[in-house]
Amino acid sequence: MAASGVDQDKYRSYLYGEGEKNTKWSFGAPPNYDVVNKLFEEGRTKIWPAGSLEEKVQNLVKTWEMEMFHKTCFDDHKSVDPNKYTFSLNGRKPVTLEEKRKLGGGYNSFMQTNLPDKLRGYNPAEETADSSHIAFTTAFPRGFAIEVLQVYSGPPVIVYKFRHWGYMEGPFKGHAPTGDLVELHGMSIFEVSCKDIILIHIVIFFCIFGLIPFICLDLDEHNKIVKVEFFLDRGELLGGLMKGATLESSTDVSAASCPFLRSTG
Repeated sequence: MAASGVDQDKYRSYLYGEGEKNTKWSFGAPPNYDVVNKLFEEGRTKIWPAGSLEEKVQNLVKTWEMEMFHKTCFDDHKSVDPNKYTFSLNGRKPVTLEEKRKLGGGYNSFMQTNLPDKLRGYNPAEETADSSHIAFTTAFPRGFAIEVLQVYSGPPVIVYKFRHWGYMEGPFKGHAPTGDLVELHGMSIFEVSCKDIILIHIVIFFCIFGLIPFICLDLDEHNKIVKVEFFLDRGELLGGLMKGATLESSTDVSAASCPFLRSTG
């Protein structure tokens, strides 16, 4: 969806502006998050003070998510270091950006499972980046919002608890919409590079000897994410999406033909 005159997003960096004029977008133009931002503001359980660590982490997560879903060229990713970045789910082997793309990227990365095929319900091995995007954006036409519930440690190793939610107002994989609130809770670790390596070494030294109980370096645009780990139960999400009545035929619509479906969490 085109920016429609909007020149910034309240919660995401690297979306509009001169620095993005050559960015390659999945749908040809920057996504518009107005609808999901409204869902977020109406449904969040925490309002973090401006400038707080929690607010910075929350905005970093939203920016990272936007780039992962909507930027097709790795060199356009400004929240991560594409040469060092790895992603892992529930303790699995970390994968690079290219390996993550081969998994189908986006939602498929979070739906990895060791369940037998017949028990998967949603099988990421059979989905592409486009088909998975269509499936979830069709189920959540108002988007899939995310909030940070608590930050346990600041950079360079950020540990936080999150909540993802949306309303199932569209079909999902042959199941009728219920209109119900569907939620997903989990934990994540973001490891970021820091510009002041000497300071990091000093902090680590003091931590080893137990002289400071909590690390909290500054989090700013100089930080680049080099490692991401997520811990979640995909069944919490799929259980809410697959409890509706079974449809005789799929009524999923194409996200590519409907600009409204181009916005995600």
